[in-house]
Order: sequence, then C-alpha cells, then structure tokens
Amino acid sequence: MSKIIGIDLGTSNSAAAVLEGGKPKIIPSAEGMTMYGKAFPSVVAFTKQGELLVGEPARRQAVSNPEATITAAKRKMGTNYKYKIQGKEYTPQQISAFILQKIKRDAEAFLGEKVDKAVITVPAYFDDNQRQATKDAGTIAGLEVVRIINEPTAAALSYGLDKTHAHKVLVFDLGGGTLDVTIMEFEDGVFEVKSTSGDTQLGGTDMDAALVDYLVKEFKKTEGIDLSKDKVAMQRLSEAAEKAKIELSTVMDTEINLPFITANQDGPKHFNIKLTRAKLEQIVEPIIKRCKHPVEQALSDAKISAKDIEKIILVGGPTRMPIVQKFVEEITG
Repeated sequence: MSKIIGIDLGTSNSAAAVLEGGKPKIIPSAEGMTMYGKAFPSVVAFTKQGELLVGEPARRQAVSNPEATITAAKRKMGTNYKYKIQGKEYTPQQISAFILQKIKRDAEAFLGEKVDKAVITVPAYFDDNQRQATKDAGTIAGLEVVRIINEPTAAALSYGLDKTHAHKVLVFDLGGGTLDVTIMEFEDGVFEVKSTSGDTQLGGTDMDAALVDYLVKEFKKTEGIDLSKDKVAMQRLSEAAEKAKIELSTVMDTEINLPFITANQDGPKHFNIKLTRAKLEQIVEPIIKRCKHPVEQALSDAKISAKDIEKIILVGGPTRMPIVQKFVEEITG
C-alpha cells in the first residue's frame, strides 16, 4: 500500500510530510530548505524560453522576470480568474497543480517510491468552490486527494495526539494569505470543533504590501521618483519587505539596502532606509486589527468567553511577530 502524504498548500509557502512509525517526517524539496527554512515556495514561473519553474527556482528569478512569475494563487482558488502568461491562460487550479506536482515529484525522490495519494489542508473558512478547486488541483497533479482537512484541525491534531485531559483550545492560524480562528474542545483524546471563523483575504502578504506601499512613498518623498510602475523595482521591494518583516520579529531595527533600484537623468538611484520594529508595527496595525472580528465571532459562535480558553495554538509565519502575539494575548485575556 502506497504512502499517503500530507500537504499544506500555502499562499506563500507549501510543505509536505509523511507518517513513519506514527511520527511525521518532513519531506524536503530537491533544493533542500530554502529562504527562512521553507521547503516549497508557492511560486510558479515561465522563462522566456517557455520553461516551467516551480518553488525555489521560480522564487529566485522573480526579480528579473516579474511578468511571468505567479505568487499567491491560493487567494484566487474557487474563482474564474485567469493568469495570462506568454499568450496562454492558466487557472488558479492549474498553477496550484504545478506546485503539487513539484511536491509529488520531490516526495517520490525522497521516499524512493511512487506517491499518488495525499491529504491536503485548506483554510477552515474556504467555501465549497475553494475546496473543490483544491481537489481539482490535486487531480490535475496526478494525486488522489483522499481528504481535505481544515488547517486549524490539522494543527490541533498534531498538538493533541497525546493529550488526555479536557480543555478548550483556540487555534489562531495566520498564514501568508488567510486567517483562520477555530475553537475546539479536547476530551479523552477526542476533539470537537465548536466554531470556526476567519478571512480568506488576510495574511502576511497584506503586511508585506502595506510595507512596500510605505517604502514607495518614502522613496518618492526623498527622490521624487514613483517606483510603483516599475515591476522589477516592485518585486525587489516586495522581497526586501518580507525579509525585513521576518527579521524584525527578532531584532528591533534593520536596514533595507537595494542598490541601483532605478535611474534618472542624474544617474542611478539607490534605495536605503532604516526600519524599526516600532515603525513596522505602526504600518501593519490596521491589518492586525482586522483579526479582531473573526476571533470575537468564533468565541460568540462557540458560546464561550475568552476566559474559558485554556490553550492557544499559534500557527503561521506572521504569528512569530511580537505585535501579533501581543494582540492574541490581549483579545483572549
């Protein structure tokens, strides 16, 4: 019987694992762990020669080829949106299928056997169209999708496998593109989902975009040049913003330094700015405030108050940010 792999098909990054001896084993990509320890960046690109690149190879060339690089396809799942690249059209399902094919291929190389079955996680707040689109992507990739599991449920499963005493748990799952808030009750190794709430258009990529917007305005203020129409400059700024955001989870200030960001009649221009954690928090605060309603909604639907929550599980890259942790602490008391 062939192994069933588990896949977290993420907005910014994806991951995969397999159960061996009752314990999960992370499946690495052919390139190994890449930026920030992520195995499979959710990036798809086409070179000028029409070659398909997926994952880290696609991410590496995004700056030089922004027009033919696709990111965050998960946000378009379940819609009629079409990506137009080099005269061809691709659905979000097809783009997601390219990522799943890459995971399937690398899993087979790592495990040394054929992989044709998978469990794929989706945001709890995904509607039927988005869930079906995810299954379709798996089918296109040559995978039998044995089950679609809600991401917070998967997180709680990994947390609760060896827990026996009864308690109420809030899973706060803030990823690259989606927010899920789920309240569960554990008892005797069994858990019951009491409520779920969220926002499928809220995540770390919104923080990156807000930071990029700030950087563009600052550059225009000092140099009089609007970078927002320059796709290559914007891609460089986007990557630098994400890197700075991650760094500022552990340090109080960082520097964004992008030489030759653009040029005018006076010659080349360089982008250099010092960014503090306090400034970043000021920029992303409106986005974090949007997390408040889903948390309150989940508590209300579960008919419990914040003080009844005995355990909080934080999931997703942005939850490493001190401002996000502080927000969760404050709203849950």
